[in-house]
Amino acid sequence: MKKILQIYSNSWKELSVTKNIVLCGLMAALAVVLSMVASIDVGPYIRIGFSGLPNRIVECLFGPVAGCVFGGMLDILKYIIKPSGPFFFGFTFNVMLAGLIYGTLLYQKPVTIRRIVTAEFLVKLAVNCLLNTLWISMLYGKGFFAILPLRVLKNAIMLPIDSCILYFTLNYAKKILGYLGMYQKKEFSA
Repeated sequence: MKKILQIYSNSWKELSVTKNIVLCGLMAALAVVLSMVASIDVGPYIRIGFSGLPNRIVECLFGPVAGCVFGGMLDILKYIIKPSGPFFFGFTFNVMLAGLIYGTLLYQKPVTIRRIVTAEFLVKLAVNCLLNTLWISMLYGKGFFAILPLRVLKNAIMLPIDSCILYFTLNYAKKILGYLGMYQKKEFSA
């Protein structure tokens, strides 16, 4: 428990570093652009896109608190720029919860495929399949169990794909940002 509290404390401190805030701004701009040009709607309740990758980079580099705050603010910003459907805080909560999960599992730790698959699985199960489906059923009056199977299938198919993409993205992002002097390795033992 003490280790988890230390992770959250360190993550909170990351938000006071100017260089980190600048990098968060760049990642937010990238996420907005990716949400505009790299998203595919598969039916009315399923969207596949890459705009979450900048969130994952922030969560990995700066931890769960920074990832939660970044995700929540970015979700609201994306909605203001390009609204799609009614605003519902449940979806913002989901992004923030995902930030906590990814940040807790990836911050100050080596990027391994096992750690990424674990984080992806937890987010896909708790956030994507359960909470997102609940919010969609509440908002649009669709039966929870009517739309759940297709959402579970989509997430099961995307789990290995998203895990591989995230593994390579995080490793290369750390290398590139380290080369540019925007990231110093802070990993501790797993």
